[in-house]
Amino acid sequence: MTRAISVVYDENIKIPKCWGWLILFTSTSTLLCCAVPILLVSLGFGAVVASMASSLPFLVTLSQHKHWIFLGSFVLLLIAGWTLYRPERVCPIDPVQAEKCETIYKWNQWFYWCAVIVWLIGFFSAYILVLIVG
Repeated sequence: MTRAISVVYDENIKIPKCWGWLILFTSTSTLLCCAVPILLVSLGFGAVVASMASSLPFLVTLSQHKHWIFLGSFVLLLIAGWTLYRPERVCPIDPVQAEKCETIYKWNQWFYWCAVIVWLIGFFSAYILVLIVG
């Protein structure tokens, strides 16, 4: 998916923020709390889930507060999507900086859509799959 990006010259243009790592990190927590344990139990590895819960106690806390985890990560995904695809997005006119801006933009898009997919897998496992199976 390509978009036309306007190029302007401005001494005060800041380097685009890389939201990718933050978004990927927060959406991965939805997998850790919900999707991975459900998948393991579904495959018959309940003992592995029990072992994970005893050796990684934060997973229990994440699972108990999954509504807030999903809400927070969804809000971050919305903010990141708006930041990434906003109409006022500009790159510098200098060819070297414009190329770097485009590279960062493509990486951010990649991280963003990976994070959305991870979030959707976690949401499906935590809420929809439970309704289907249960």
